[in-house]
Amino acid sequence: MAELKYISGFGNECASEDPRCPGSLPEGQNNPQVCPYNLYAEQLSGSAFTCPRSTNKRSWLYRILPSASHKPFESIDQGHVTHNWDEIDPDPNQLRWIPFEIPKASQKKVDFVSGLHTLCGAGDIRSNNGLAVHIFLCNSSMENKCFYNSDGDFLIVPQKGKLLIYTEFGKIYVQPNEICVIQRGMRFSVDVFEETRGYILEIYGVHFELPDLGPIGANGLANPRDFLIPVAWYEDRQVSGGYTVINKYQGKLFAAKQAISPFNVVAWHGNYTPYKYNLENFMVINSVAFDHADPSIFTVLTAKSLRPGVAIADFVIFPPRWGVADKTFRPPYYHRNCMSEFMGLIRGYYEAKQGGFLPGGGSLHSAMTPHGPDADCFEKASTAKLAPERIADSTMAFMFESSLSLAVTKWGLKTSCCLDENYYKCWDTLKSHFTPNSRNPAGHN
Repeated sequence: MAELKYISGFGNECASEDPRCPGSLPEGQNNPQVCPYNLYAEQLSGSAFTCPRSTNKRSWLYRILPSASHKPFESIDQGHVTHNWDEIDPDPNQLRWIPFEIPKASQKKVDFVSGLHTLCGAGDIRSNNGLAVHIFLCNSSMENKCFYNSDGDFLIVPQKGKLLIYTEFGKIYVQPNEICVIQRGMRFSVDVFEETRGYILEIYGVHFELPDLGPIGANGLANPRDFLIPVAWYEDRQVSGGYTVINKYQGKLFAAKQAISPFNVVAWHGNYTPYKYNLENFMVINSVAFDHADPSIFTVLTAKSLRPGVAIADFVIFPPRWGVADKTFRPPYYHRNCMSEFMGLIRGYYEAKQGGFLPGGGSLHSAMTPHGPDADCFEKASTAKLAPERIADSTMAFMFESSLSLAVTKWGLKTSCCLDENYYKCWDTLKSHFTPNSRNPAGHN
């Protein structure tokens, strides 16, 4: 496949036109009486018209036919997509899943949409406040079919297999250790090349932002220049039998037919676009003296709530880095958190649990549920020589962290058959080291 081109920069005001139609962007206005090449002008709004300029999101698309040109939507089978957070009783336990099983292509063809499985979530779609965590498990490309989400943004984290994503703005190629964000209302289709698996964080009512850097200063973490936006590409293709457009609306799936491919946008301009990011470009900040900095220093993207400093969701990664903290227990400490923490593993192993937490699986530590290193990790780290060391080489773990209390779906707890019933045992062998008659028996400071 030929290398794709991109525009660099997070949230930029961009303009792009397919080179096959030079001059297809109107000059000096958005909506001329007659557009170049007799195209239709269509605005896609990602925010209210009256939002402050700093948060106003919209793009203008110049297309062969407007997206309104389709037959009526009709309800279709939901599969394992849900926003019913009350379908099963809450479970406050530490939860861990073995790698979610990908259906075999030889047994049944499953594409990106039919392979969506809702694992957990919280909030309300209709009031535009909340999130969902989905797992996608697929083995086939979407054929004459696209998807768009009326409910929220998708942050897509592929774990196994590469994705070629066709969007109205152009094509995006995403592989493991990269992420892609398809924002609310954007139509897209996914090609895969093998049995494919990954994670999705869906947020309602807000969009992802780069976190504020505060005392870190002007540079660091995920730098804006490393986010890539596709360039315009179109296909003028009639589809015999009709092209299927699938819409997720108020948590339900609907489908409509249209005669032409939806990827018929010849040119576009604006600041409301899909984008991708390579996690290897993350500039890690870490402690260079003692103790831990909070994991918020590993935040790639955040979706803010109305409360300052409190996120509906943060996307956090734990990339390869140096550990140099002196006089410090270096793995993640034991913890109870008012936030909910869903973790996934793209590759390698996670330093606090080198067994059992595997690529393609996950864990959920709900609000105020205690968690931390397993017994083996604690014993090794408590006696380790504290020399500078590389941490997490060839590894990429991530976390979806939320201020909301997440409910797990029936699929997550039962139907998937991937829940690790023995997860709690990793703390069973922790033993007391209490020495009431000696404050410092090992000679540590």
